[in-house]
Amino acid sequence: MLDNKNTYNYLNSFAKYVIQQSRSNLTNKGKNNQKKLYNSLDKEIEVGANSFRLTFLMEDYAMFVDQGVKGKSSSTKAPKSEFKFGSGTGAKGGLTEGIDKWVRQKGIQFKQKEGKGVKGQFLSYSQTSFLIRRAIWHKGIKPSLFFTKPFEKAFERLPDELVEAYGLDVEQFLQYTLNKK
Repeated sequence: MLDNKNTYNYLNSFAKYVIQQSRSNLTNKGKNNQKKLYNSLDKEIEVGANSFRLTFLMEDYAMFVDQGVKGKSSSTKAPKSEFKFGSGTGAKGGLTEGIDKWVRQKGIQFKQKEGKGVKGQFLSYSQTSFLIRRAIWHKGIKPSLFFTKPFEKAFERLPDELVEAYGLDVEQFLQYTLNKK
C-alpha cells in the first residue's frame, strides 16, 4: 500500500495537470471571455490511511460547457449530453443573463435584412441577444470537453500501484470528483 505522502503527491500532480490543461482548453476554444470559469478551477485533496478524496471545484455551469446541452428542438450538437434545454430542471434566466452580458461585452449587433423600406439597420443589443438565445435554446450547445479530456488523459497516466490500491474506475472517479463550487 502507498503511504499518505506518496498518494497525496500523486493526486496533487494529477489535479494540477488536469486544471492546467482545462484552463488551456478554455482559452484555446474561446470559452474564456470573463475568466470566471477559468479562475474557479481548483482542487481539494484529503488522504487518509485507507482512503482519499480528490474534488475538483468549478463554477456551476462548468458541466454544461464541458458536456454540452441538447437543444429543445434538436440534439445534434450534443447527442450524448445528459443535459437538455426545456427540461425544467435548470435555473431560470441563466442563459438570458449570460448571453446579454456577452453580447454587450463583445459589441455584437446583427443587421436587419434589407427590403420593404428597411435599410439594413443594426438591431439593438437586446434584439441580438434574443436571437442568439433562441438559437442556442433550440439547437443546444456543443460539448467542449475542456475538463473531460485532460482528466481522462491524466487518469491513464496514474501509476498502476495507485489505481490498484484504491480500486479506481475512471467513470466513477470522474463523476465523484466533479463538484460545484
